[in-house]
Amino acid sequence: MKKWIKKLAVSSLALTLLLTGCSTGEEAASSEKKNTKIENVPERFANGEEVKIKVIRKIGGDDHTAQFLAGAKQEGEALGFTVDVFTANGDTAKFHDAIAQATNQDYDGVILSHGDDAATVDAVKKLTEKGKSVVTFDSIEDVKKIEGVTLTSQDDKALATLSLDQLVKDFNGKAKIAYLWVDGFPPMVRRNAVYEQTLKENPGIKEVDRFGVAAADTSVQTQNAVQAMLKKYPKGELDAIYATWDAFAIGAARALKEAGREEVKIYGIDVSNADLQIMQEKGSPWTYTAAVDPALVGKINMRILAKKLAGEETPQQYALDASLISQKDLSSSKAPINMENLSTVVSGWGESNEFEEEWMNTLKEHYKK
Repeated sequence: MKKWIKKLAVSSLALTLLLTGCSTGEEAASSEKKNTKIENVPERFANGEEVKIKVIRKIGGDDHTAQFLAGAKQEGEALGFTVDVFTANGDTAKFHDAIAQATNQDYDGVILSHGDDAATVDAVKKLTEKGKSVVTFDSIEDVKKIEGVTLTSQDDKALATLSLDQLVKDFNGKAKIAYLWVDGFPPMVRRNAVYEQTLKENPGIKEVDRFGVAAADTSVQTQNAVQAMLKKYPKGELDAIYATWDAFAIGAARALKEAGREEVKIYGIDVSNADLQIMQEKGSPWTYTAAVDPALVGKINMRILAKKLAGEETPQQYALDASLISQKDLSSSKAPINMENLSTVVSGWGESNEFEEEWMNTLKEHYKK
């Protein structure tokens, strides 16, 4: 028994030394990379000094948020940055508290997502006054007036146009529809402008009802609201549902399935793994959605921020191109489609070399694990 215990102790010690050696070796290699002079990159990054970035998003709890944050973090870490992410899950107080903390911490740059109130403008000013570079996504328009700040967005006009034009085409300009939309958010305001213009140009498209709320349980509340609508509008009285956010479309799809009303078609905006799964279900009413890859949004925001840190010119405003995803496209694949392989049925999905400089590739190669 004593021999067995002795052998176990020796083995444990050997394992500990091995793991310690590996850890020390990895740390040494990482430290060496940080301290090595990097050629052909902006001076800001040439000496391997730590670059710290904070990504703060107001909305959360959805797949789109998770992928946006993951895309930003992945791109930043590939460039050798230290990237911290935070989502306030729709809590305005927590959102602004996170910005205030970042303002007084040693971050070099900050990416803000969905700052939709006047207080965001003041918060961004304080960040820039502290010498921090700032990129904002889907935020209040006034932030772009602050010197050095870039406002990015999905091309909301294109998103709304692609999905609405398809609806009009599918119903030959005549349909009774329910509108799922919520006011108060910059992207929603832009999408609504296209919606109103489309109805004006196509008088045969009649809005019979609408609903919209932004909350932690948006899809659940939408499901309940659509269930109530279906009782008001029996078969033949409602042709389609236009959803300006995928959380709305998810709730609507559930309601239609439960009621056996899949003849009512859904046209949406945004995409996630959960959305793609619903669209691929047999008999699903969700036929089209217009979207931008959320991970790519995060990556491009990080590239723009990197250019700011490098002292390079960046635009005051930038919108990412949109794609239209159809149920037909998805069903053409023999394998189930998710966000990882969506590019196999939607050409160009998730790909863009916008703001990708050669020196960024040099940094990525240097910090490659």
